[in-house]
Amino acid sequence: MSFNYSTSLAGAFFANPIFTASGCAGSGKELAHFFPLSSLGAVVTKSIMIKPRSGRATPRMAETPSGMLNSIGLQGPGIDIFLENDIPWLRDQGARIIVSIAGESVEEYAVLSRKLRNVPGISAVEVNISCPNVENRGQVFACNPDTAAAAIAAARRNIGGELPIIAKLSPDVTDIVAIAGSVIDAGADGLALINTLLGMVIDTNSMLPRLSQKTGGLSGPAIRPIAVRAIYQVRAVYPKIPIVGMGGVTSGRDAFELVLAGANAVSVGTATFGDPMAVIQIKNELEELCSIRGFTSFSDAVGFAHRNGGQ
Repeated sequence: MSFNYSTSLAGAFFANPIFTASGCAGSGKELAHFFPLSSLGAVVTKSIMIKPRSGRATPRMAETPSGMLNSIGLQGPGIDIFLENDIPWLRDQGARIIVSIAGESVEEYAVLSRKLRNVPGISAVEVNISCPNVENRGQVFACNPDTAAAAIAAARRNIGGELPIIAKLSPDVTDIVAIAGSVIDAGADGLALINTLLGMVIDTNSMLPRLSQKTGGLSGPAIRPIAVRAIYQVRAVYPKIPIVGMGGVTSGRDAFELVLAGANAVSVGTATFGDPMAVIQIKNELEELCSIRGFTSFSDAVGFAHRNGGQ
């Protein structure tokens, strides 16, 4: 019996549930040297902003025992050049495209969403609200239900019903289920769980912070249990909302754990720095593991850990 590996997010179809993670593969050009991007469920682009950004000063990456810290600063070409160059290139590769956007104000999310509304070839928009809000003393949008909802509502108004909106949430909150509820009420069609956690490394030789900006986002295997917990908690309260799970996935077994917690798709990020083929290996391993566990359809595995009350 054949295995149905497809998944859908708010009406958007994907041939398989393995995506890249925003920020870890640019727009896919580096990975395209190793495998066809059309073999992935989707390419999630690096979060794009309105204007070009050179990013933060170096050093802006540091290794940790079970992952890495980064403080890149959303380096990128800006939305206009991105739409002119990256989207046509991705379409030519036959990739399914999820565009990630990031803003420093509610109005910036509105402008970015408006520019994407009628662009052909986009399957969904990831609204990265794990960014400092310059209108609110630098507080991260996703750390407050009201600011999180305002950013998503701005995107929803300007995209209309044309594209699914996936809200990318920060784990650096007391109650991620409450934040999830606020963005769902504001018009999010799906959630991306989780973004990096804020961390810091101090060099014991220089006795100074290793990153130029002192703190950075922690990714890699260390954060996977937090991702599993967040996905499980949100899925328990919102059984129908599509979830793209991410955080420390390095194998098909890791991805399977996020799926059992409730992820409809899985993004792979940090693992690709060590092995550009990791995302393909994970895709193949997850499919095999689902079949071994007796599932005939990927969708049947989603949220299985919640069956019988999770006992």
